[in-house]
Amino acid sequence: MASPAGVGAAVAGAAVVTLLSAALAFYGPPLDAVLKRAFSLHKAHSIKDMENTFQLVKNIIPPLTTKKHKGQDGRIGIVGGSQEYTGAPYFAAISALKVGADLSHVFCTREAAPVIKSYSPELIVHPVLDSPDAVHEVEKWLPRLHALVVGPGLGREEALLENVKGILEASKARAIPVVIDADGLWLIAQQPTLIQGYQKAVLTPNHVEFIRLSEAVLRDPVDSSDRRGAVLRLSQALGNVTVVQKGEQDVISDGEQVLECNLQGSNRRCGGQGDLLSGFLGVLVQWALHAGPEKTNGFSPLLVAAFGACSLTRQCNHQAFQKYGRSTTTSDMIAEIRPAFSRLFET
Repeated sequence: MASPAGVGAAVAGAAVVTLLSAALAFYGPPLDAVLKRAFSLHKAHSIKDMENTFQLVKNIIPPLTTKKHKGQDGRIGIVGGSQEYTGAPYFAAISALKVGADLSHVFCTREAAPVIKSYSPELIVHPVLDSPDAVHEVEKWLPRLHALVVGPGLGREEALLENVKGILEASKARAIPVVIDADGLWLIAQQPTLIQGYQKAVLTPNHVEFIRLSEAVLRDPVDSSDRRGAVLRLSQALGNVTVVQKGEQDVISDGEQVLECNLQGSNRRCGGQGDLLSGFLGVLVQWALHAGPEKTNGFSPLLVAAFGACSLTRQCNHQAFQKYGRSTTTSDMIAEIRPAFSRLFET
């Protein structure tokens, strides 16, 4: 029979376990525990310490200082937004601002512009995308922009897609980084030569978009049993364009290295999360290219940027889900950008 002291110790121990479990449930596991299960590298150049992987992202983040002027930390353009789809370009543009860009422009159709403006006074909205002079109108702004995100809310109207082709060509001529998502990827699947060999491009397909792209470029069925190999092969076939295949795990490749992001997200799959990712990525790509390979330990700056954007999206999703569960929406994730960014990259 256990002594009263032994019983008391057991009860006290159980209470401590209960308190610790509750604390973990509320605050989440320590960051080092999160990192150890978050990422793995699957190619020749190995990163021996998982914390060092996160450090590469931290290295590219510009410090906040009073010595800078408006625009130095990012001027991002979003090309998208049509009559049917106004939320997607807003999500991409506002996430760019919330992650740290100074200015966020949206180049959309005339009908979409008033709606997008009504969502936020922070955005600079240009109702030009369905204009006959759309390419010229956007091209005038390209010297002022650090990166473009092409596709959120674009739709598949032929006239708009023709204008986007011209915008992509003009962006490439100026060596402007481009992140391509949503219906921008549908356009690339129709004409892969638009970004063939342009190594300042990042594609962010989901499962369906990835299959469509792979079959268009490689002319073979996708091997679903080898996601890492499939992403690597698509990137190589496109001339080492960086590819981020979104999914249960995000698989990222620049045709040489493959990263897998396993950071915990949630079971909620509300629309709009990919738009946040593309907005984050537009900013992080600019930061990474500005920082240079010396800050990324010789790794591709775009690979590091994609790694950071995927982790931040998942962390926002996880934190929002802890609060709202089944009711979680992308707007709830926006509210988590600051604490998620701080937890991942400023601790």
